[in-house]
Amino acid sequence: MSVQINPSILSADFARLAEEAKAVEGADWLHVDVMDSHFVPNLTLGVPVVESLSRATETPLDCHLMIEDPDRWAPAYVEAGAGSVTFHVEAAAAPVRLAREIRAKGARASMALKPATPVEPYEDLLPELDMLLIMTVEPGFGGQAFLDIMLPKIRRTRALIDRYGLEMWLQVDGGVSAETIERCAEAGADVFVAGSAVYGTDDPAAAVRALRQQAAAKAAEVPR
Repeated sequence: MSVQINPSILSADFARLAEEAKAVEGADWLHVDVMDSHFVPNLTLGVPVVESLSRATETPLDCHLMIEDPDRWAPAYVEAGAGSVTFHVEAAAAPVRLAREIRAKGARASMALKPATPVEPYEDLLPELDMLLIMTVEPGFGGQAFLDIMLPKIRRTRALIDRYGLEMWLQVDGGVSAETIERCAEAGADVFVAGSAVYGTDDPAAAVRALRQQAAAKAAEVPR
């Protein structure tokens, strides 16, 4: 299982976004949290900033849309330069159609589940996706504590992916750090969003390398 680390720009200095993006150019993706203050109680950046970021870094952008009506807005993030776009199933009116539209525009299509949303009702949708995101905190704010009660859900999701032989990634987002990443890797996650665990350090690039090494070592111990 190939491990990927996606630093979350939400934890970066918003006054220096281009520099902060370059500080983690050894990362696999740059995670961009888009919040609209409706689906979640916070407001962050939107299409113009994503477009600017895509010109400022060679690292591909992984946009996580915590917004209402993603069916309408998600395609614009592909056009702005995102290489992966994640929509929340709780907000999508037609998730299969949306995933296909994101893919048709040239990006990876991903679906996110809030902590209280079970994966099993969406089992039949998995072949339409390139990645599934399990939220390990309630979406809306950075710096929250990791919810250990999400580990069984990660395991169940990994079992579904393996059962159907799908070539899709399993991402976790929320409270991922040196203290929690091994538990996530052991449960079956292979893409890890880390905010303050990267940008809260003196050397973000070194933090990315350390987290990747830690997760890869733990994943290698787990029989698949």
